[in-house]
Amino acid sequence: MTLEQSASNRPPSRTAVFVDRDGVINRERRDYVTRWDDFCFLPGAVEALVALTRAGLDVIVITNQSAIHRGIVTAATVDGLHQRMVEVLRRAGGCVLAIYVCPHTPDEGCACRKPQPGLLLQAAREHGLDLARCYLIGDKLSDMEAGMAVGCRCLLVRTGLDAPPADTIVTERYRVFPSIREAVDAILVDAFPVGSERPLEMAQWRLEARTVPPAAPPIEPARN
Repeated sequence: MTLEQSASNRPPSRTAVFVDRDGVINRERRDYVTRWDDFCFLPGAVEALVALTRAGLDVIVITNQSAIHRGIVTAATVDGLHQRMVEVLRRAGGCVLAIYVCPHTPDEGCACRKPQPGLLLQAAREHGLDLARCYLIGDKLSDMEAGMAVGCRCLLVRTGLDAPPADTIVTERYRVFPSIREAVDAILVDAFPVGSERPLEMAQWRLEARTVPPAAPPIEPARN
């Protein structure tokens, strides 16, 4: 199930950033987000996604929503939530190229529920993406596993309900950040190295952040 957005006003880009929803963009709830009143953007999330758009990077949301097949919420309701989320981002200057949703429960054994990479592969086919050039931001190890399976550059944020224990974080295969704001800052530095033509918006984003992250190695493509 996908939600597509018009790309008419989007800067051209050959690189996409896949972003998980719950625990990355909005506050995660154990009883699921079933209505707009439950949807609460995490601090800095809107600004981070706008920064990606202004830098010319496509944003694609990839989310597991098993509440659909659990009978807790309908697919139409989830689509409606996403339409409102996208509208908030649009008004702020951001653009979501597409939203891919897995509605299945873990017991159904589908190919699209993360850690399976089915939604990433579908997005790559439909948008002509080179997955080795793409980034993935998630809050769970299942997100990292899905991204690494197809060679994405993966970034783990610690804003979800069940942040992985420190002893399960494999930092040589992906990088770890406090939130999407710091993860996006790292992506912009990686995508536009010193000496390259950096979009003005990137410089403005770094200025607004008021912090400069310490020097770090580039975000390496995942090794299968």
